[in-house]
Amino acid sequence: MTNPIIDLLLSRRSVSANSLSEPGPSVAELELMLRAASRVPDHKKLVPWRFVLFQGEGRAEFGKVLAQVCAAEEGDAGAFRLENEAKRFLRAPLVIAVISRVVKNAAAPEWEQVLSAGAACQNLILAATALGYGVQWITEWCAYNPCVLEKLGLKEGERIAGFIYIGSPAAALAERARPDLDTLITKF
Repeated sequence: MTNPIIDLLLSRRSVSANSLSEPGPSVAELELMLRAASRVPDHKKLVPWRFVLFQGEGRAEFGKVLAQVCAAEEGDAGAFRLENEAKRFLRAPLVIAVISRVVKNAAAPEWEQVLSAGAACQNLILAATALGYGVQWITEWCAYNPCVLEKLGLKEGERIAGFIYIGSPAAALAERARPDLDTLITKF
């Protein structure tokens, strides 16, 4: 029996951000992806995540921020490093920061809320893949840097769950070895 959802799950794989190119998603496709990303388990309906979109010139503008932060914090950062930081978000036509935001609620532990943000990342990846795009979930240094987080306007209790790079794969994807399930399963 063939099931398209199971087929998608079993064939999904990451595509290096360096291997993504135009075209990126249309406005309608992006809206569909974000709706799918929002359909995740969310105990107490707290919506413990939000999205920051980097598209078009916004990618280069944020690259300037990354280069400035890098230069300020690493006084010896060379021109090559700073140029790479300036171009970091230009690797794909669309980059989405998924922001995990913990809402104080005794009935919904922080861990559940963080996992919900991770599920939003995964649903976003699956939706983009289902639409034929290549995707990579990355954090890198900028997801943990306090100055970058401030420039993004993150508030107390917020952190970056991941930067999701989305675009068209520049080449066919090769399969990689997957874990042996027998080594991952324990029966009680």
